[in-house]
Amino acid sequence: MAKYLVEASYLSKGINGLMKEGGTRRREAVDELFASLGGRVEAFYFVLGDRDVIVIGELPDNTSAAALALKVNASGVTTCKTTVLLTPQEIDNAVMKSGTYRPPGFDEPYEVENWEGEGGHLAED
Repeated sequence: MAKYLVEASYLSKGINGLMKEGGTRRREAVDELFASLGGRVEAFYFVLGDRDVIVIGELPDNTSAAALALKVNASGVTTCKTTVLLTPQEIDNAVMKSGTYRPPGFDEPYEVENWEGEGGHLAED
């Protein structure tokens, strides 16, 4: 199953609901939402800052993640941002995939060897 980071922010009605229900009941509701879409919550935290809640969870696929975001955002009391989480092995697999790309202003596609270090800038010949 794919892993996702869901960052949620409460609007004023959501904050009022949280104050009425408490944090434990919100966690239970999020667990139920993930389960109803065939997934599970791995971690759930209330946070200070731009977001109010972060959730790391598993869902069967991107369609399920989109359904989760649509349900939450349609409620009108909470907004969420969903990020796909990739394992180190998935990145290793991505590095091994070949693809052809010609950057703007270049006459020919570049090769991976033309990248200059960590910055990811195309090295000049």
